[in-house]
Formats: sequence, C-alpha cells, structure tokens
Amino acid sequence: MTGEARAPFFELRGIAKSFGAVRALAGVDLAIPAGRMVSVVGHNGAGKSTLTQILAGTLAADEGTLRVAGEEIGAFYGVRRAAALGIRCVFQELSLCPNLSAAENTRVIHQALAGPGWRRRARRLIGAALDAIFPGHGIDPRRPVGALSIGQRQMIETARAFTEIGRPVRLVILDEPTASLDATAAGQLLAFTAAARQRGIAVVFISHRLPEVLGHADEIIVMRDGRVVGRGVAGALTEAQLVEMMGAVGAAEPTEAAGPRGQRGEIRVAEAAQPGRRFPITLRAGEVVGLAGLAGHGQRALLQAVFEAARHRRGALRVNGSVASVSGDRRTEGVFPLWPVGRNTTIGCLGRLARWGWLSPAREAAVAEEWRTRLDIRAPDIATPILSLSGGNQQKVLVARAFAADADIILFDDPLRGVDVATKRELYRHVRRAAEAGRAFLWYTTENAELANCDRVYVFYRGTVAAEIPHAELSEERVIAASFGAEPAVAG
Repeated sequence: MTGEARAPFFELRGIAKSFGAVRALAGVDLAIPAGRMVSVVGHNGAGKSTLTQILAGTLAADEGTLRVAGEEIGAFYGVRRAAALGIRCVFQELSLCPNLSAAENTRVIHQALAGPGWRRRARRLIGAALDAIFPGHGIDPRRPVGALSIGQRQMIETARAFTEIGRPVRLVILDEPTASLDATAAGQLLAFTAAARQRGIAVVFISHRLPEVLGHADEIIVMRDGRVVGRGVAGALTEAQLVEMMGAVGAAEPTEAAGPRGQRGEIRVAEAAQPGRRFPITLRAGEVVGLAGLAGHGQRALLQAVFEAARHRRGALRVNGSVASVSGDRRTEGVFPLWPVGRNTTIGCLGRLARWGWLSPAREAAVAEEWRTRLDIRAPDIATPILSLSGGNQQKVLVARAFAADADIILFDDPLRGVDVATKRELYRHVRRAAEAGRAFLWYTTENAELANCDRVYVFYRGTVAAEIPHAELSEERVIAASFGAEPAVAG
C-alpha cells in the first residue's frame, strides 16, 4: 500500500466507556481510512475488545463522537446502522449458532436471502467466500457448525463477514481472527485482506501475534489501560518497540527448552504400536512435548484420547497419573459462564482443598487469589463474573485452573489463544518450572514459535505422527515440511 494520506471512512474522537468503577476507554481517538488496515495491539484488558464493540455498534460510548464518511452518527448508531453502513465484525468470541449450518448462519445476517431456494443461494454465497479466503478449506456449508472444529468455525465466521448481497462491505473488524487458525489458514486470510484493501475495504485488525501485525498492517495503534499510548507506520516499528509501548519489559520470546533429559522421568503416557503409526506417542515426567502440524490432522484427537485413557476408557493408551486439560475453545469447553473468577479457578482442585468432606471457603479463596496474582489476571477480585473479563484474561483463568489442580499431566489444546505477549512469556516460565518439578505437558499449538518451549515435537499429518523432532533439531522448516508429509520420518 502507498503511504499517502486518506480521508477516514470511520473516525472516533474522545471515546470513553466505563463499566461501574472500571474505566475501559479513556478518550480514544482513532481514524480508519478506506482501503487500509489499522491494527490495534495491547495487553489483555487494554480496552481493545470494548473499542471493537463500539465500532461494531454492540456497545454505546459514554462520551465522544463517531463519524462515518464525514457524517456524525451520534446516538443512533447501533448494530442495524452498522450493517446498513457496510460494517462487519468478527468477534473473538464467535457468534455462530451451533445448531445451524454455515449457510443458515449466513442467512442470519442477510435478510435478503428469502423466498424459495434461499438455502441454495446461501450455500453458494458462503461457499464462494470460503473458497476465496481459504482455498482447500474442505468445509461442507450444509453441516451444523457445532460439529466442526473451532478453526473451521473461525473460517466460517470470517468468510461470512465478507459476503455481500446488495450493500457492499466497507469495513471489517477482525478481533483475533488468526488465533484459532493454523499457519496455512492464517496466511491465506492475511493475503486475502490485502486483496480486499485493494478494493477499498477498510480493515481493523486486532491481534497478539506481533509478526502478523508488523507484516501486514498499514498503521499500528498501541493501547494501554484504555488509552492510545503509541501509534506509527508498521514499517517504522519493531516488535521490541511495540512490546515496550504496551508496558512489558523485554521481548516476548519463548523460553528455551532445557534440552535432552535422558530417561530420568517415569512414563506418563505410552501408546501401543499400531498399524500405520510410525511413532508411538510417549510422554515422561518432566517433559514438555509439543504437537504440531496443520489443524485437524489428529492433534486434538490425541489429547482427547489421553484425557479419556486417564479415566480408563481407552485401550490403546496407557496413562499413569492425574490429568488436567486447558482448552483453547473457552466458550464451549472452558469457562463456567455463571461462576466468578474464583470458582472457575478452583473447580479442578476442590477435592484436594476439602477436609473430611467439608470445603473451606478460606482455603479455596486463598488458592484462587494466589493464581490470580501469579498469572496477573486482570480482575478486581476473585468474585468478579468470569464473562466480564477480556477473552485473554478468561483464558488465563483456565490455565490457572490447570496449574491449581496439581495434576501430573497437563494437556494444552492451543491454550494461549488470544493471550498477550507479555503474559505468554510468563506462562512459558511457569510451564518450565512445573516441568522441572516433575509435571508432564502435552502441548498442541498452532503457533510454531511456541514449539521452542518443547523438549520434543511430534508433527501430525493425516492422523498419524509424520515426524518426531528433538529440541536440538527443531526448526520451522522441518515442522512445515513434516506438516505436509514431506519430511523423512527420523526419530529424535
């Protein structure tokens, strides 16, 4: 994109928003030109999600003015007005109806899809959008979306935002759109946004993946504590500068794995040899073992199998020890939405906290408060409703729950989705310290950079382990090659 000045399509001036005593936004100015990508970055709780909802019309600002195409829209701005203006939003918490198909979910936002044959037209519409954004997606638009993986649901929600009937799309707000996608799908989406901008569509891109921001945005806005604390052209900023502006100290790099551990830890997970399985899975106490590869190739199925085997429901796997799991799909598999932060944290360790069948509220509160502090969960106190937290802070509560459970084995199902860079760095350290104390981690991640925290990595391809890579030989090139079945099967 060229760097010439452009008139803003959407402009916010002095936007403020409070929730009780919490000041979520404190005088934010933002200009979004047509055909440009403006990226908003900041820690969890910085105000990004509140800003997103005001842009989308799902929240009203307490103070400030909004202008679209030079016209002040004032108190009449809401979801319907946003839709009429061609403004779409892909929220971090997906809004699809799980009992409906992709085509039927597309009908929800397009009232013009009516009359005989509307399902056929809806299938063509969402199918064409999926094909344009995510070539080779393999999604049947007739299937209920609740039966699809979270990555596939993310693809549908994103594609739906770019569908057009009558009124054109003019602004798309993408809130952590790549957090549930593997590297291939994320790259496809970012490439498509470049083509969309060439057609004049404006994009607001919110992401904790700073290399994506630096590589694709035209302008970057940095937020902290509800304020804009920095801004600049992407090409003139570095990752270290962004981290510093966000208020973190040092770079957000993974910790190094401890290297070869020999055979000192007892086996926690063992898989019997099976036809077609080149590398049976093993996991020892004190190990952090990564699961990599394209999404949907068997990584999550393995985690589910280990979880079930710990309860003696699977024969192919032998699991020795207690298991705790952290899901990246916090809405359907993670949080208890009616419970506060404290109970969401301690639910996995109530048995350990009880004495003679009685649970001590003081001991439970002490454990919840300890982990709220250790993981810097941005909540006023442990009585705060879990859904009032930002998505990243909700995810930190799930990680805290697993650590508080004191399990022998922790299963990570892409657990740091939507977590800010500084918190990721601290969580990497918690994982390494827990491993040194004897815990074992089986860690599926869609971010190849996170694999640097692992002692070994199993790369999946078409439901089997295509390669086993020790830490000393780990590289992104080897992981990518094995993800497409192009890596020779050399055990570490």
